[in-house]
Amino acid sequence: MLVIGGFVFLLFNVFGSYLAHGGKFGPLAGSLPFELWSIGGAALGTFLMSNSMHDVKHTLGSFGKIIKGGSFHKPDYVELLSLLYFLVRLASTKGNMALEPHIEKPSESTAFQKFPKILANHHATTIICDYLRMVGMNADDPNQIEDVMARELKKTLAEEMHPSHALQGMADALPALGIVAAVLGVIKTMGSISEPPAVLGGMIGGALTGTFLGVLLAYGLMAPFASRLKGVVEEDAKYFEVIRAVLVAHLHGNAPQVSVETGRKMVPNEHMPTFQEMEEAVQAVQM
Repeated sequence: MLVIGGFVFLLFNVFGSYLAHGGKFGPLAGSLPFELWSIGGAALGTFLMSNSMHDVKHTLGSFGKIIKGGSFHKPDYVELLSLLYFLVRLASTKGNMALEPHIEKPSESTAFQKFPKILANHHATTIICDYLRMVGMNADDPNQIEDVMARELKKTLAEEMHPSHALQGMADALPALGIVAAVLGVIKTMGSISEPPAVLGGMIGGALTGTFLGVLLAYGLMAPFASRLKGVVEEDAKYFEVIRAVLVAHLHGNAPQVSVETGRKMVPNEHMPTFQEMEEAVQAVQM
């Protein structure tokens, strides 16, 4: 909602100050539909030309993140760390083979079923199960596992960043597309040079609306959208860094409580549970 409120506030200040200063809305209102058609259509065309169909769908699906913000909050991190505590403690006390019923069919695992939001997150569940499965296959070199996980998470982050880059590309193109629309308006005006000054003034004002819209849409809409999406994606990526931190700490031979504490330190400060909150949560986990 903050994004929508910010955009409304932006429009209020831009158009409100214009009207308060004596500006007339007539030239803008008359030109807006056609300028929006020209600039918006051209921007959409450049977007389609520069992205695959998968990336187009990915970008359109990312607008929900722009509006809602990050997917993970303090309760989600508490649940994740609690589940990881259960798994690494089970591996420490009963051996890696004891993990097999949980990681082979997580949908049937009593541990995963206690945390339905994690189970519903296919990416998180897959990462947890895949790397614990690798440990069960004697791939227990913590440095090797850390390197493989880091490369996978880097790849995933790069893919999730593409919608942000696509929106930023549109933001970069919009001012120039606004100039294109303005130039077309000037050409139209030149074709009517014999008209009275009042008519020509309106036509020139309509042409300049293109430049105005291009700059406004670029720096008042698309660039903030791209920046917001980038921040959300980077924040959500911390969720998976927590998984990596806990599993690597476990492979280094740390106690389950220490491994979980290592992961807790990776949680964004805004959502990080306190040591006492995490202590109470892991104590509630039953073997």
